[in-house]
Amino acid sequence: MQAKMTISRAVIYAVLLAFAVLVVWEKFNEAETNVAREASAAATVFRLLEGLAAEDYGPMKQAMTAYLNAAIDKDWPTMEHGRASADVTRALSNVYTTLLDARSGEPVDPILLAELLRQLDELSAGRRSRLVASTGTVPAILWYVLFSGAIITLGFTFFFGTPNLRAQTLMTAALSILIFSGLLTVVSIDHPFAGSVKVHPDALEFVLRDIADVTRPEAAH
Repeated sequence: MQAKMTISRAVIYAVLLAFAVLVVWEKFNEAETNVAREASAAATVFRLLEGLAAEDYGPMKQAMTAYLNAAIDKDWPTMEHGRASADVTRALSNVYTTLLDARSGEPVDPILLAELLRQLDELSAGRRSRLVASTGTVPAILWYVLFSGAIITLGFTFFFGTPNLRAQTLMTAALSILIFSGLLTVVSIDHPFAGSVKVHPDALEFVLRDIADVTRPEAAH
């Protein structure tokens, strides 16, 4: 009877732990996707800037470059603590201001302006999503359930009567390794921008490298 109860509790806990691992893994992948989404929007903005007048192209490219550098240098360190950088927020606002404050005196093509604003909104949404993800997924009550459940589940194995002490020891050790491996996975990736296993700004860095050597042929404008 005790053996059946122990196995039942172990199965219930295993289902809960597997669910927690699945949720944090999905959120981790979602965080990577959001960074890629932000980078994709930034790359599209840089390409669309080619449609602006020369007087507006330079300031917009500079503002976008400043935003990406700020996101990499300042957002990522602060996201390790679940916070956002005010400097990056200002840099993003400056991109909008620079676009809407055209200095060339020439009206911006309404279709081009609408698409630039749409891509900037995509970029902003990507940043908001990664900032939300940086705070973690697992609520405090679930952490309590996971860790207390691990202790209780392992404790019940000591009441699992078996004439072979070595077999029971091996069983308990194997269950311990399985449980704490799952907990370690949840702890490691619950905050996708902190710890040894985290999402890096590689996608944003690639965009900066991609446009670093691109110069606008002035003769075409």
